Amino acid sequence: MTNYIIRRLLQAIPLLIVISMIVFLLISLAPGGPTSAFEENPNLTAEDIARLEAQLGLDAPVYERYLTWAGKVVRGDWGYSNATRRPVRTEIFERLGNTIQLMSVAFLTTLIIAIPIGIISAVRQYSLFDHITTFLAFVGQAIPIFWFGLILIIIFNVWLNNPVSPSTGFQLSHLWNCGDCSPLMPGGGMTPYGAENPTLSQRIQHMFLPVIMLALFGAGTYTRYMRGQMLEVIHLDYIRTARAKGLNERKVITSHALKNALTPIITIIALELPALFGGALFTETIFSWPGMGRLFYRSAQRGDYPMLMGIIMINAVLIIFFNLVADVMYAFLDPRVRYD
Repeated sequence: MTNYIIRRLLQAIPLLIVISMIVFLLISLAPGGPTSAFEENPNLTAEDIARLEAQLGLDAPVYERYLTWAGKVVRGDWGYSNATRRPVRTEIFERLGNTIQLMSVAFLTTLIIAIPIGIISAVRQYSLFDHITTFLAFVGQAIPIFWFGLILIIIFNVWLNNPVSPSTGFQLSHLWNCGDCSPLMPGGGMTPYGAENPTLSQRIQHMFLPVIMLALFGAGTYTRYMRGQMLEVIHLDYIRTARAKGLNERKVITSHALKNALTPIITIIALELPALFGGALFTETIFSWPGMGRLFYRSAQRGDYPMLMGIIMINAVLIIFFNLVADVMYAFLDPRVRYD
């Protein structure tokens, strides 16, 4: 196993180099760029734009810019943001904690919802519960996540807080005797505006809608995974043998079937872990959550090449690392798997 891990780590080095070259080339060929915001300014001449490009190093050939960037990264210098002129590493680590906070809560909520539902659906195959959860799982997978996020904001932040409903004229806020109160669930940000020391309840309120959005979207996928794996396991011979011995049905499911059914699910979870650090592009943008996903979106709008490269390469490293973790975990969970 040790030799396999070392071999995979050594293979990751040329892979990361190739990824960085391809990403740098694609970003360089993308329309726009750091100076695109200034090109429509009538007060700036072509000479001013050229001077700005020279200051940012954009007048050099692509291969020279890549070698300059790669040389700095090897020395631990990720460069400076073209938009804010702050160190890329500082900008990223300021947002990384917010993303981990949101994504970890959403991920745990997803598993808490999906795994029990998937188990019950498999045990009660073709029952009414199974049909309803299967239908809802497909709905969750099919609904566009950005549309669902806007619907949540309209419901919890507008309709349930609007003194008079725009469609019916009914005062919805009278349902809880609140004529002029703050939104039931905030529709953006991670803390109240201007709050220097937000309370735990305020943080939970701001996290509620994005967590629900991510959890319901992911629960559909994991429910289908869990149901499919349980259906494969509960019809195997050793499960029938356990039942023939007179074991309690709950013990058969929890002690025998669930253990083997979770093996591929754990592997899938390991492959999903990079998303905890990469953030959710649509969710963070819709709810103005100051995380990695929103930082990537704004950097792409600005043509902030150093920031985009930093974010993408961090995600690439995490994906390669967690793929290795998934392979190692699979070998520990399944004794039939051998890498040496």
